[in-house]
Amino acid sequence: MTEFSFLGEEPALFTKVTVYSLLACVAQFAVGFVFAQKWGNKCSAVDRWVLVWLFYDAIVHFTLEGPFVYMSLVGNVATSDSLLAELWKEYGKADERWLYSDPTIVSLELLTVVLDGSLALLLVYAIVKDKHYRHFVQITLCVCELYGGWMTFCPDWLIGSPNLNTGNWLYLWVYLVFFNGIWVVVPGLLLWQSWRDLKRIHQYPEKKDR
Repeated sequence: MTEFSFLGEEPALFTKVTVYSLLACVAQFAVGFVFAQKWGNKCSAVDRWVLVWLFYDAIVHFTLEGPFVYMSLVGNVATSDSLLAELWKEYGKADERWLYSDPTIVSLELLTVVLDGSLALLLVYAIVKDKHYRHFVQITLCVCELYGGWMTFCPDWLIGSPNLNTGNWLYLWVYLVFFNGIWVVVPGLLLWQSWRDLKRIHQYPEKKDR
């Protein structure tokens, strides 16, 4: 069946895989929201939203990026025929490095899955249990996420971005800017939260967390 195009003569952007991929991201966020309401019922409203992000973060790292690492170590996404490979092939339309086991990308994703995913779950525990090391873990995780984002794109930018497809709005603004930008904006906000709370603790030591 021929896919209809929203952009005249250009190939259709919204294929079935596109829709399924975007719905999968929404479903992951919904699961994170449900988990946050269940486990963060005694937390403040702000921290419940932090938990939503952390659960979503961990789910993405383990259920999407984990399989990507596996596919990249045993072969590559482009030659894989698994269901998750189709999702990564869709993203690969925006950034070709994800299709062919780019060493920099795979190295970063290894670190992201193992370290960032584990730190996200540890931070969930620290928030729910009101642990003293909450902000140490939060700052560490945020710095790791921001470093991962920088090292994902900076090497390609320095050589003129030959692997990035910025020729249409879906690949540029949704796949590249939005889905990568949230891993810049949210960690940035959490760093600001940690700065603010640590400053308050220093100014009012009698209010230090248990």
